Amino acid sequence: MGIQDKFENKAEEFKGRAKEAAGAATGDEDLKNEGQGDQASSALKKGAEKVKDKANEIAGKLTGDD
Repeated sequence: MGIQDKFENKAEEFKGRAKEAAGAATGDEDLKNEGQGDQASSALKKGAEKVKDKANEIAGKLTGDD
């Protein structure tokens, strides 16, 4: 996972946390749910990047490029 991807995923996660907290504080369920969705999206992207990194690592070992 590139540094830029990690930064963008963290930013999305923090944005989601802020939205969720603001929604909870103001009683705005839509904003709260949007924040939870942002956090879930960030987690999915992070998981996909980990899988991609692991696949690249395995491919490198198989080809001797590690």
